[in-house]
Order: sequence, then C-alpha cells, then structure tokens
Amino acid sequence: MNKKRVLLLSEGFGAGHTQAAYALSSSLRKLSPDVNTKVMELGSFLNPRVAPLIITAYKKTITSQPRLIGMMYKYQYKKSLNRFTTLALHRIFYTHTRDVVRQLRPDIIVCTHPIPSAVISRLKRLGVTVPLCTVITDYDAHGTWISPEVDQFLVSTPEVKHKLMRRNVPSSKIQVTGIPVHPSFWEHPSKDSIRVKFQLNDMPTVLVMAGGWGIISDDVINDYLAQWSDRIQVIFCLGSNDKALHKMESNPQYKHPNIHIFGFVREIDQLMEISDVLVTKPGGMTCSEGLSKGIPMLFHLPIPGQEEENSQYFTSLGLGETITSVDVMKKWVHKLIYEYQQIGNDRQENLETIAKYHPMQSAKSIIEMLEQNKVTS
Repeated sequence: MNKKRVLLLSEGFGAGHTQAAYALSSSLRKLSPDVNTKVMELGSFLNPRVAPLIITAYKKTITSQPRLIGMMYKYQYKKSLNRFTTLALHRIFYTHTRDVVRQLRPDIIVCTHPIPSAVISRLKRLGVTVPLCTVITDYDAHGTWISPEVDQFLVSTPEVKHKLMRRNVPSSKIQVTGIPVHPSFWEHPSKDSIRVKFQLNDMPTVLVMAGGWGIISDDVINDYLAQWSDRIQVIFCLGSNDKALHKMESNPQYKHPNIHIFGFVREIDQLMEISDVLVTKPGGMTCSEGLSKGIPMLFHLPIPGQEEENSQYFTSLGLGETITSVDVMKKWVHKLIYEYQQIGNDRQENLETIAKYHPMQSAKSIIEMLEQNKVTS
C-alpha cells in the first residue's frame, strides 16, 4: 500500500508558522502510519541566499519600527495578495516550485504561511490539481491568507470563520480546528521529573519567553522580576538571541539560584508545565501553546497587527493580560506570593474549558481531505 504524501509549506517570518507545520507533521504521523510528511520553508529551500536576507530585514523592522509593520498590516488587511504580487513572488523566489511539486508528488499541500499559500494558489490557476489546505496561524483573518484556489481553510476560532465568510469564503471551505500545536503540549508529565531535568526549584514560577528569534527585551520587566527572586523563580528563555543571552548571564543581578537563563529550548512544553505564569510576545503559536497548558499569559508589547488581535482575543477570554505598565507585573507577583493556590485553581478551570479545542482536529481534517481525494480521484 502506497503511503499518502503530505507536503507542509511555511516561511521563516517568525518561528510560529514553521512550528505549526512541524506540529501538524507530528500529529499526522501519530494519527496514521499510512502518511508521509515533509516540512519545507519554501523560500529558504529554493533561494537560500536571498531568503535569509529578507527575513533578517523583516526581523530588524519588527524590532526597530513595529508601528510600520502595523501600518502595513492595516493597509493590506482586506486585500489578498494580488496576481501581480504573486507573479512577482513566483518569478523571484519560486520559479522551481512547480518542479518541487512534481518531484515530491504530494497528495495534499498544507500551507501555514500566506506566501506559499498564494504561490500554490497561482500554480493551481495554472493547472496544478493538488488539493490545497491553508492553516491560518493567528486569531485574526488577514486578507493575505485568502485565495479562491484554497480548497480548505483550517482556522483557530468561530470568529475567524465568520471573518472569512464576510469576505465571501464559502462556509463549506472553513473548519474551526484551533491552531495546531505539537501533541506534547497536551500531555502532563511529572513536574518533579521536569524540575530535576532542568535543575529547577518547586516554588512559584514565572516563565519569560522571547520567542524563537529572541526579540523580547524589556529590562524594566526583567529587572523587576529579578528583584523578587527570593520569593519566586524566574525562567528566561531567550531563543536564538545569543547576544541577549550573554548580556543577561554576565549581569550580577541575574546571578541567583532562583533565576534560570536558557537560550533556545526545544522542551518549552515542559517548562510551561511547571510554570505558573507566562510572559511572552502574543504570537499565534505561542498563545496556542499556552492555551493548551492553561497557563495565564501576560503579553509583552504586542506588534501592531496580528499580535494585537491575538492579545485582545485571549484577554477577552480571561486567559491573558497585556503588560501596559510594571503595575501589571506587581499585581501578578502579588498573586504568586499570596494567592498561589487560586492561580492553580484557575489554571485547572482553564484546562477543563479548552478541552473543546480538540488537539488533533487539524490533523484529522487533513486526513479526511486525503480520504475524500482518494474516493474522488
């Protein structure tokens, strides 16, 4: 029996999109032994010299001019990537995309970023017949995700589904599945074993995440948390930002047995499991991972655009709060010290509430598409 081939395409504009692709890959293989998966950041694969330069420029824009990102997001909000743009992308980056599809012969293509979704949509207009599934990895529906050639949209919430429908996407093309996270985030291993593994203490704990790029940097918040290191444990995860890592490690203020500094950590699910509060940028993937753990989230300087939308969504559900000033941190430090049991009770209620998000639903929907395609082909 030939295995079904699933090609998952992403881009390196932030770590979350590719994490979603790998999470789907893992879930698909866990659900079915008859599925082969391949994850690719298409631009980096086809143009390894130019793509990193563009991603680096994007990263610098996010850190130095976040308002510009917000202006671009709002300007393009109701617009899809027009045919001229997709043609330009196709010629600059993806002239070999058709060859890749022909070589890999996928039974379905799944996109977790709008650019490869737009490019595959253009190929479908030019005759490629492979079914296209687009997974929107935020809690909003920006116009760049939308193309009539997409056969199925997998979205995070009913609100996102309604936004797509208002833009004339048929309801039959949209499934509410939640954003896919790695299956390990839905597991609850022994906290004691995790603490032993990372040499952590059993005490109220704050996890500060910089994301894969390590772009969160707020000395006021970090210094404030460090002041309470006799009463609370603080875990800093700085991602791939080696400069920030070395700076923090050399700062005497952070040399305390209850302060732990890490670079890039693969087992973020385990650190979330033993932490009580998460301080993070509100990227769609990180928010979804935090959701799966039921951990209260404090959002640090949301980038105007999709991060603001993500922050507002989780705040409206009572699952998060934006750090508008150091007073927000003071409130949560007080809770950790004096209302620790209540934080645990609230988290348990969160875990019971999020059971409706069905952690494997995205992968199940893709397998259903594979089965339907097998019947009709």
